[in-house]
Formats: sequence, C-alpha cells, structure tokens
Amino acid sequence: MRRYSAPVLIFILSGLLICMQTACSSRAQTANNANTPPTVEVKVAGAEPRDIPVYYEATGSLASDEQTDVAPLVGGKITEVNFDVGSYVTKGSVLVRLDDRDARLKLEQSQKQVQQANDQIEQARASLRQAFAKLGLSENQNFSAEQTAEVKDAKATLDRAEIEYKRAERLLESGDVPRTTFDQRKAERDQARARYNVALNLANQNFAGIKMAQASLQSSISAAKTAQVAVDQSRKSLGDMAVLAPISGYVSEKTADPGEFVGTANKIATIMRTSTLRLRIDVPEQAVSEIKPGQSVSLKTSAYPDRSFSGTIARVLPGLNATSRTLTVEAEVDSAGGALKPGLFATVRISQGRTEKVVMVPTGAIRSDGGTNKVFVIKDGRAEEHIVQLGENENDLIQIKQGLGGGEQIAVTNLAQLYDGVSVNQEQS
Repeated sequence: MRRYSAPVLIFILSGLLICMQTACSSRAQTANNANTPPTVEVKVAGAEPRDIPVYYEATGSLASDEQTDVAPLVGGKITEVNFDVGSYVTKGSVLVRLDDRDARLKLEQSQKQVQQANDQIEQARASLRQAFAKLGLSENQNFSAEQTAEVKDAKATLDRAEIEYKRAERLLESGDVPRTTFDQRKAERDQARARYNVALNLANQNFAGIKMAQASLQSSISAAKTAQVAVDQSRKSLGDMAVLAPISGYVSEKTADPGEFVGTANKIATIMRTSTLRLRIDVPEQAVSEIKPGQSVSLKTSAYPDRSFSGTIARVLPGLNATSRTLTVEAEVDSAGGALKPGLFATVRISQGRTEKVVMVPTGAIRSDGGTNKVFVIKDGRAEEHIVQLGENENDLIQIKQGLGGGEQIAVTNLAQLYDGVSVNQEQS
C-alpha cells in the first residue's frame, strides 16, 4: 500500500469535505425551489357595476300570426295544382284550378241572352219613337189628345159648324132662313162632331200605342238586366273555378291532387302567415298593472341559444286565468327572415320599466366546478376564489347576483391553473 505524508492527507480530506458541502448545498437549493409555488400569468378585466332593465321572465310558444284553411267556393274536378307543402304562396295566386268547361258554356249562353235582350230594347225604342211620331210629339213631351194636330183641326171645324148651326137656328125662328138652310147647317155640325170624335178616338188609340211601346221597352230593359245578372253569375262561377290563396304565407298542409273531385266542404290546403309571429305569454298576477300594449319583449329559443329576438306586446286579454292567476298577453315577433317558426318554445323577458344596479363580468371569467360557479379576484399579486351566483347573459357579459361587490379585477385567462392564494402576474385584457 502506498503511504502518504501527513500534509498530503490533510489536503485530500479538506477537498473531500468541500465537495460534500457543495453537493449538500445544491440539493438544499433544489428542494427549496421545488417547494416554491409557481406564478400564473393571467389577464384581468373589471367587474363592472351597471344599471340594467328589470324584467319579468315567462315562457310561451310561438304561433303563426294568421292561419287559414282553403276550400273551393264551388265543387268540381281538380285539373291543376300549383303548390306543395312548404311552398310560399302570395295572396291572390292560383292554388288549384277546377274543370271549367260547363261554366264557360253557361257564360256563353248568358252572353247570348244579353245580346238578344239588348236587340229587343232597340226594337222597343224604335216602336216608341214611331208611336210618338204618329201623334207629332217628342218623347219628352207630355201627352194630351186635344193637343194633337188632327184633333185641333177637327175641334176648330166643329166649333165653326156649331156657331153656324146656332145662327141658322135663330134665323129659322125669326123666319129669315128657310128650313133647308137650317137642316144643312145642322148636318154640317153633326158631321164635324163625328170627325172630331173620330180624331179624338184615334189620338187616344195612338196614345195607348205609346203606353204599350213604353211597357214593351221597360219589359225589354228588365229582361236585359236579368240576362246581365245571369252573365255576372256565370262569370263568377267561371272565376270560382280558380281557387286563390286568401293570404300570403307558407303551405303547412296539402290535401289536393289532380283528378280528384272536391266540394265546398273539402279543405285543399292550410296556409300560415309567418312573417310576423304571435307569442302568448302568461304574466304573473303581481305584474299585471305594469303590462301594457306597446311594451317591448325579448326572447330566446333553444333552437338559437346564442341569439336574442325582440317583439312588442300587441294584445292583452281582459281577464286573468282563475286557476293560475296569470294574465295572458300576446306579443308580435318578427320571424327574423324565417329563422323563428311556429311551435318553437321561447323564454321571454318583459321589461318592468325600471333598472337595478348589478355587477357584470365577462363570461370567460366564470369557472364551473361540479355545479359551483366561481371567479378569481386578483389582489396584491394573488388570486382570491369567490363563489358566485349567476344571473342573465348580456352579449359577452354575465350578471353576478351574489359574490362580488363591483370594481374588482377578475382573471379571464388560465382559470384552470388558479386556486385560492396562488401568485399571479396580471395583464389588463
């Protein structure tokens, strides 16, 4: 064995001692580093106190603003169908056409009868003009038999003959004329009276002809009116062969096929107007006094969880439901281009017309653990865990009903790494 001197042994032992101290110090430093908690990098946002409107919450179902069942006005065989389930139809568009051959024939016959009646009217008017002409009267002139020319001439002749007869009668009594002269004047008077009576009777007969012609004209006019009514009815029947859409909307049901015979009691389609929807809402009794037509409502549906829709209260029923003690109101809601559809269930909020102060934080600041919602308040470089009660969402913010006072700085990133008391380096988001 090799032997070392005392100074060399002392040097070797000193070196070994220094190495052991260095190793121990390194292990201690490592252990200290392992026990030091890590620092989490986070971004923060403020918990903002805000005044927000106070709402009543309710539920309701959307329904079409108007729905109608369509049936033909007349019976017949279907020859044409211009719609299908789900199709959009405009008011007045032709849904179905029926066989119109019989209706066309009836219209043609009625039109011929009108033409015949109009021809009879012209004939009656011509006869009336002739009757007036016989009497020398215009159609608007009042009739009097004594005013006709023939009767006037005969009357003048009779008056002169009557004067000559009276004169001859006086002269006969005085003996100034022979009886033969008197007899001649008497015969002339009698002849004039006979001619007058003939002229008067003829004038009255002609007047009767006018009355007959007028009656014939009125009868022809009445016949023409009756024939025109038949034309209008036939034209309507022909028009009824086309079944029109009474409203604009979407077809929700179709029960018509070409070749099928339908009657006036057979429904061929159901049309729903969905551009505006109705939302029936049951309002609690304590809120009845604050519900009025024109109030705005907001609603959400499970079909569009990230969208909010708006409407306006349009109708308020006059009484409450005796069982539920709620008031039913109807709101009108725009369908948002067809996004909302009848039958959807909606959660509704109705403004109470006042505001309340609440704390709002970004939705990204909430961490949910086993049904418990919490946020981390950053204070003095450390995270403080706060259990919170959540309220309503407003866009990217959520209401904190309980757990915060407002004004705190809230972590919005790296929530999974945070716990109560952990050190953080914060950065404003």
